[in-house]
Amino acid sequence: MALTQLAHSASALLPLVLPSIAAILAFAIFQRYFAPNPLSNLPIVGEEYHGYEKKRQAYLTKAKDLYLEGYIKFKHGLFRIVTPNANSVIVVSPRFLDELKKLPDDVVSFDAANDDNMHTKYTLIPTHEPILPHTIKTSLTPSLPRLNPQLSEEVQIAFSQEIAPLMSSSPSDWAPININSKLLRIVAKVSGRVFIGPELCHDERYLEAAVGYTISVMEAQRAVERMNPWVRPIAAWRLKEVRKLAQMERDATAFLRPVVEARREKQRKGEEKDNDMLQWLMDSADQGQGKQHGKWGEDTTTTRKLARLQLAMSFAAIHTTTLVTTHAVYSLAADPKLQTMLREEIQSVLQEHKGVFNTSALQAMKKTDSFLKETMRFHPLGQTSFSRKVLRTFALSNGQVIPKGSIIEVPNYAVSRDPEAYPNPDVFDPLRFYNLRNEAREKGEAEQAASGQFVSVNKEFLTFGYGRHACPGRFFAANEIKMILANLVMTYEMGLVEGETERYKDWDIAAGTIPDPTKDVMFRKL
Repeated sequence: MALTQLAHSASALLPLVLPSIAAILAFAIFQRYFAPNPLSNLPIVGEEYHGYEKKRQAYLTKAKDLYLEGYIKFKHGLFRIVTPNANSVIVVSPRFLDELKKLPDDVVSFDAANDDNMHTKYTLIPTHEPILPHTIKTSLTPSLPRLNPQLSEEVQIAFSQEIAPLMSSSPSDWAPININSKLLRIVAKVSGRVFIGPELCHDERYLEAAVGYTISVMEAQRAVERMNPWVRPIAAWRLKEVRKLAQMERDATAFLRPVVEARREKQRKGEEKDNDMLQWLMDSADQGQGKQHGKWGEDTTTTRKLARLQLAMSFAAIHTTTLVTTHAVYSLAADPKLQTMLREEIQSVLQEHKGVFNTSALQAMKKTDSFLKETMRFHPLGQTSFSRKVLRTFALSNGQVIPKGSIIEVPNYAVSRDPEAYPNPDVFDPLRFYNLRNEAREKGEAEQAASGQFVSVNKEFLTFGYGRHACPGRFFAANEIKMILANLVMTYEMGLVEGETERYKDWDIAAGTIPDPTKDVMFRKL
């Protein structure tokens, strides 16, 4: 009886509901196919690849060429490019950066763009974590003068554990080492010294979580990106790479739970607190800033939340730092004279600073600093920078309307190859920025001299981003990289494997560029 009444009710409602459904469908069809498109005037790069799927595949295999082509043709304007995540992304000239960086986050969103790029709907990678950049800016960066000697000590310990055992017993013999895999562990230990303390940063459970998560995040992101967007809602959840991330988060939570409880017990007893990122995050939560619906959003007092924050920090620190350092090592291995030049500078600086890697010593390594900045210019980690999702329609100063829902980004690799920005851009010049800084200082141009530092950001050097969301951890990363490279060049001679005569080629994967992780570097103790 009830079923019969329900059927009659549904039949009675149908004539009322159908016109509404038809109206919604008609509006959607009109918007999709007939409504004016404010972007229709913008050229699309890669039009020769007919159809969305061919354009998507072209992006996955030759994004670098597409971005470079678009930049050369439309350097001072805008163009569109089809990516694996959207029908088209709007690539904006760097000349608009100063006006873009002034727009609030509810107009152009850094976090929302990260969600799209990292496929967080499926990977569940934590991206909306305002407590992390806040803690880095207010606690980590100001503590670097105190932390630098500790980081230096940890670099030496990590080298003794990760590199020294692989060396030949004969000082004159060369030993092949897959430096990328070793740097992952070295960077995890050195970063972990600050993130979780001097004892736990050597715990294999921590290293497995930190290094494993770093690798797994990129594997999951690339696995989802390779899928057609129409298939992702159905199949992305079942990808083994995505499921692995969830298991790693559970393992990290299990490892961290007794650590957090022990620290809370110390606080209850009034004992001295630890002085690392984990404790700083716990303090922020305990002060009321991390409570539910508070400044940081989701409750940061739970062990699971703290584990997610640790994993997010580990990925951000280990991934980028390892890639940049590997790029630098490959360039050094291909150029013995470059090794000698940096070795002489580092030895001289340390002699002046009594062998201590303090802030002053690190800042005095100007040739090393220039070499690192040139490494990131010549081997940028991404084809673009300043990726933002448009949450509210706005117009640029040239009148171009950028509609809600769009993704905007600025060329990075193409700018690094622009002769107007860099003379002889296709030449790797390790002293490029060293010379620029010296010339600027001689002319009394202090601001221009400062822009040549490794950690500086400007419209010609976008690897660290631009504006208020520029990488807050770059100062920590720069110190860590310098210490690792300094220890390498002062302890070892480096070379390419037999049969190789030029620096190892990079891998271009969609919009990213990484050093070939399969390559060995030859090491011999000095």
